[in-house]
Amino acid sequence: MPDLSLLDRAPAALVLRLSAPEAAQLARVGKALSDPKRLGILGWLAGGEQCVCDLCDCCGMGQSLLSHHLKVLKEAGLVADRREGRWAYYRLVREGAGPLEAYLGRLAEAAPAPVSAPACSAAGCC
Repeated sequence: MPDLSLLDRAPAALVLRLSAPEAAQLARVGKALSDPKRLGILGWLAGGEQCVCDLCDCCGMGQSLLSHHLKVLKEAGLVADRREGRWAYYRLVREGAGPLEAYLGRLAEAAPAPVSAPACSAAGCC
């Protein structure tokens, strides 16, 4: 579980009224997106549902490592799986990135407009 104590001390405008569970979910999504291999897996899944055996081949990693990455992506709500006999198939969850997208949109809206720096009166100070 991520340390959420910083949320208690952050200004309300920065936190944008996130509850602890919302912050924890955003942290899980952020963690899932922080690894280049997981981003690659998401890229492959953007083409449609894939069998784990095919993902192993196209992503160039062993089944154990791939399973770990898929577990992180699934826990973040970014992918879902289904079983068919002994095979496992993974697909993107369309709404999985929605909370992160919404939070980043609100954060962008809350950001102050850029301010152009005033010209300094002292020659050579900057």
